[in-house]
Amino acid sequence: MIGRVAVIGASGFIGRHLVPSLVAQGTEVVATARDVARLDHLEGIEKVALDISDAAGAFDRLGRPNVVVHLGWGGLPNYKSLHHFEHELPLQYDFLKQLIVDGASRLVITGTCLEYGMKSGELSELDTPEPTNAYALAKHILHRQLELLQTQLPFELSWCRLFYLYGQGQAPTSLWSSLHAAIERGETRFNMSQGDQLRDFLPIERATELLATISLSHKGLGPINICSGKGISVRALVESWIAAAGSQIVPNLGHYPYPDYEPFAFWGNAEKLHRTTGHS
Repeated sequence: MIGRVAVIGASGFIGRHLVPSLVAQGTEVVATARDVARLDHLEGIEKVALDISDAAGAFDRLGRPNVVVHLGWGGLPNYKSLHHFEHELPLQYDFLKQLIVDGASRLVITGTCLEYGMKSGELSELDTPEPTNAYALAKHILHRQLELLQTQLPFELSWCRLFYLYGQGQAPTSLWSSLHAAIERGETRFNMSQGDQLRDFLPIERATELLATISLSHKGLGPINICSGKGISVRALVESWIAAAGSQIVPNLGHYPYPDYEPFAFWGNAEKLHRTTGHS
């Protein structure tokens, strides 16, 4: 059993769900945020104020954890902003390298399915990444930088490419949160795209269960998709959420155009995920 896990960026959507999942497995957890007041909802864990721009001594401040799970990334949801590779990328690399130099031996870091670029269909970890927006490019470069760093410094790396997550606590602009806010306001129509595009969606509880299992395993896994392994149309997903909420709201299809930074139909290959975690 892993002794101590540090979760960097624990106040965000994923971290707020991942920390309880780790605690439930009997793991000692230290959670970080720039403002620890944002961690008040998390109980039974150690909390540390941490800004990744201040890397000096961070590993010691975290209590020299056995595993570092790094979730933090600034500048979202503007995927096209040059901020991602002009500012965020060097900041992220410097922080992570300092952790490794100071003794971190195992990193679990969240990447993105957008690293695969505009490829359609099933996407496997064996596919060559071809990112086409600034966020995905910065994530991909960080992954490659860390792989090259492994040739100089020994550490284990699991690079978790997240597909589409949804659930309680997601950003207000997300599809899930926007729909439920509209339902709560008593609106009769919900503005969305035509909804025919296929995506790979996971509820946040399932995704963080998988991330917890990966974090507590005993080896670096390299790139691994965090996905369901199947595509569903956005329209069908929204309709399922409406039914689950017992609402009569009607999707206003075609109100928004399709995003231009992602292919029309894609989903993840989940074979490595299922083989590694034992979950299917």
